[in-house]
Amino acid sequence: MSELHKFIFEGLPVRGMLVRLTGAWTELLARRGTERAHPAPVRTLLGEMAAAGVLMQASIKFNGALVLQISGDGPVKLAVAEVQPDLALRATATVVGDVPAGARLEALVNVGGRGHCAITLDPKDRYPGQQPYQGVVPLHGDRREPLQQLSEVLEHYMLQSEQLDTKLVLAANDDVAAGLLIQRLPVEGEGNLGARNEDEIGLNEAYNRIAHLSATLTREELLTLDADTLLRRLFWEETVRRFEPLTGEHGPRFACSCSRERVARMLRGLGREEFDGLIAERGLAEVGCEFCGAQYHFDAVDGGEVFTAPRDQPPASRAVQ
Repeated sequence: MSELHKFIFEGLPVRGMLVRLTGAWTELLARRGTERAHPAPVRTLLGEMAAAGVLMQASIKFNGALVLQISGDGPVKLAVAEVQPDLALRATATVVGDVPAGARLEALVNVGGRGHCAITLDPKDRYPGQQPYQGVVPLHGDRREPLQQLSEVLEHYMLQSEQLDTKLVLAANDDVAAGLLIQRLPVEGEGNLGARNEDEIGLNEAYNRIAHLSATLTREELLTLDADTLLRRLFWEETVRRFEPLTGEHGPRFACSCSRERVARMLRGLGREEFDGLIAERGLAEVGCEFCGAQYHFDAVDGGEVFTAPRDQPPASRAVQ
């Protein structure tokens, strides 16, 4: 069962989260057929994005969708992971061309240096005129050197956008997608003129120590160890207070928000003329969900309902009592 563990380090402004996507990840692969549609490096990237999306959504507690998107000029033209406030998640990728065996981030999306990562926060209940918030970072560091791991890109984003020191470790295979996040939390009054003192230096050293311990975590350990074993091995000298893990309907799980109604709205946006053209050419308008693979079919009769205003539609018949 997929699970999310939250914990803090007693007496220190440092928090952590550990996510293990098992059922949620394998269902995502099975629903989309991604295990057949994409080579292993792309599946690994999507799994890491899914795990990172859960960690970021859980850390900001945002009432809306968090969308993690990577695009560039490599064979992976677009990769998207979306996580809802209740930790429901979905992911997909668009791949054009051959993917080298063992390809890392640069070879997947940043061949010519034009790749970027966007994090979009789309509020659940928008007020009129409100637009989603989006932060964009390039796939290179401050010295213009290409970043080879998704974790490095997101650490750079969190520092630049949220001013939070963050250590992130990610890994994925076809059975598990997992991630560990460690963050240095702000302290009241910190950063004010003259506020830098021995206590503040000590807090920074504490975070650096914990971040260094996290960096020793190997990919194999992250993918195979249970939460209890992993946290005990990493932080056995620290005082860690853990909270009840989020699992089942309260934890991370696969769910797609596509629906026939949403597809109908999309077709309405295309316009009646284009819809009728599809019907004339194929006899049917077919729309497939890129996230879960669901297929939606609309014929001429369906088109009449799609493009008829609700007030103009005939009333639903009532059963005779």
